Amino acid sequence: MLLAIDAGNTNVVFALLEGRTIKGRWRIATDPRRTGDEYAVWLSQLLALEGYAREDVTGVIIATVVPRALHNLQVLAQKYFKVDPLIAGRAPVEWGIAIDVDEPASLGADRAVNTIAAHALHPGDLITIDFGTATTFDISDYQGAYKGGIIAPGINLSLDALVTAAAKLPRIAIEAPESRSVIGRNTVDQMHIGIFWGYIAMIEGLVARLKAQVGRPVKVLATGGLAALLSPHTHVFDHIEPDLTIQGLAILWERAHIG
Repeated sequence: MLLAIDAGNTNVVFALLEGRTIKGRWRIATDPRRTGDEYAVWLSQLLALEGYAREDVTGVIIATVVPRALHNLQVLAQKYFKVDPLIAGRAPVEWGIAIDVDEPASLGADRAVNTIAAHALHPGDLITIDFGTATTFDISDYQGAYKGGIIAPGINLSLDALVTAAAKLPRIAIEAPESRSVIGRNTVDQMHIGIFWGYIAMIEGLVARLKAQVGRPVKVLATGGLAALLSPHTHVFDHIEPDLTIQGLAILWERAHIG
């Protein structure tokens, strides 16, 4: 079985896969200081709860946008799973797609992996929106080439900045307002409207501009934790792919071992 690890700025996601079927999924807060030993204690217990053992893992692949976290994840793979992990973007799992931007080396591993998975799952020109620490919009053409995108503050980041900078504003949950009215009658309602409907308006506006610039039919994919929360309140998404990054890592693994 394959252990796919997606190390993001906020969380590290571990997924156990048989082929492309996810058998288990776990996440832990990203902390570059966390050692391979600490990961192993935590992950071994979670594997056991799902009926698996460390010995069931025969391969590990890692994608990370946090360089300082990589070493300890490599130690985890080598010391506790007895395998040398593959690192997404490095031989023998290079991207295998054209990165048609000014600075190809600066493209985050998660965005490249998402593009690979998106193209494998859906033909044609695509806009892939990933709701993470940042909200990223990635454009790929019908040949699977990465053409560029947008980086915007994530919704949690925006809320944290608002609450931190404004002393009298309370911390609120990110959820759809009870009413569709955009005229708030109290502070909390006004914050809900600004965060939730403001975010949807940003997404819809940017997607409209992207589609106009591409000039061809474009499908919009959404991934990340907030995609399911936002989806019922906008028609902008054509498909929700909650495990896009993990699927991309599985595809890279297959390419390295099957060709």
